[in-house]
Amino acid sequence: QVQVVESGGGLVQPGGSMKLSCVVSRHRFGLNIMGWYRQALGKPRELVATMTRAGYTTFGDSVKNRFGISGDIYKNTVYLQMNSLKPEDTAVYYCNARATIKSVPDYWGRGIQVTVAS
Repeated sequence: QVQVVESGGGLVQPGGSMKLSCVVSRHRFGLNIMGWYRQALGKPRELVATMTRAGYTTFGDSVKNRFGISGDIYKNTVYLQMNSLKPEDTAVYYCNARATIKSVPDYWGRGIQVTVAS
């Protein structure tokens, strides 16, 4: 069974920084894209950032110029560096991984809580 394990969440003050990590294991097919989504209480899940094997990145509008994504998809690992955090960044953050085979459903982590508060 595929495992998607996130780590690094918790409580941080406004203006602070935090780094999330995600590792995917026990998957059968190679990965093409990895990234992060988030869901705040009462709101739909939204894109935070993704990166492809080739290194192309995409960011949600609300996190551009504040968040960075890095990692090595060939090593099934992705990181999310969050800077200048705001209370509205408070959410459950989910790691997502997409296989090279399009018919394979996306892999999702269980989610990790990030709370930005003073």
